[in-house]
Amino acid sequence: MSISATVLPEFDREMATTRTMLERVPDDRAEWTPHVKSWNMGQLASHIGNLPRLGLITMEADELDVSPPSGSNGASTPVFETTENLIRTFDENVQRARAAIEAASDSDMMEPWSLRRAGKTIWTLPRAAVLRSFILSHMIHHRGQLSVYLRLNDVPLPPVYGPSADTKV
Repeated sequence: MSISATVLPEFDREMATTRTMLERVPDDRAEWTPHVKSWNMGQLASHIGNLPRLGLITMEADELDVSPPSGSNGASTPVFETTENLIRTFDENVQRARAAIEAASDSDMMEPWSLRRAGKTIWTLPRAAVLRSFILSHMIHHRGQLSVYLRLNDVPLPPVYGPSADTKV
């Protein structure tokens, strides 16, 4: 079995779960924040919705500089407009990232990939490890934060790895 074939079932499951959480973000609460040091709900949701795009960048490039000397960053988080737009962007990002993962050979998955800031390497890992840590684990982490934001706004939570207090399934 290829590395891609082992990654895709988890990718698909986590993306589907994340989508159900993003669908619940209320448009009228996008500016809500639990703390002055926290992102507001719209910023957090937009970041989560953009993370699958980083999966595509991981598969198409050898690196990402989050603060390039040129000042342009193709991976920057879009501004939250509406939940409908968020879901549309998320679905497009997931589709494109999934296709790139599915098309990757084992040697592609083992190629080194680097995260940089202002030209300096933060870390370098094989693409397969980047997908698991920088994309999936990162998204799961922020999805957990979003679940707290939603709970504090009395938005019923979907099941994630089992039923939530709001579901029977």
